[in-house]
Amino acid sequence: QVQLVESGGGLVQAGGSLRLSCAASGRTFSTNIAGWFRQAPGKEREFVAAINWSGSSTVYEDSVKGRFTISRDNAKNTVYLQMNSLKPEDTAGYYCAAARRIFVSIRGEDYDHWGQGTQVTVSS
Repeated sequence: QVQLVESGGGLVQAGGSLRLSCAASGRTFSTNIAGWFRQAPGKEREFVAAINWSGSSTVYEDSVKGRFTISRDNAKNTVYLQMNSLKPEDTAGYYCAAARRIFVSIRGEDYDHWGQGTQVTVSS
């Protein structure tokens, strides 16, 4: 069983940066893919970024490419989402997810474990 706890959210002005962290418990986390999803009020959950177990493969949603970077430190059982050049439309609850898979996935239904989320608010 993998448990995930996100941190690092907050209020930031447009153009600013935040780094989200997702701390995982469970020995098998290093063999899991990990992803970040977000959900704004009144909107459906959307994929943001994902990374494979070794960190050698990443994928991003088009609107965050070049601004966000996903990474992981398996020794610390932690996945990060570095968010730069934030925009008001990035405002949402951000959720970390993990799955025992080889290849990264952008589909939420492929992930077995989810964190409680951390709020990111970007003011204009």
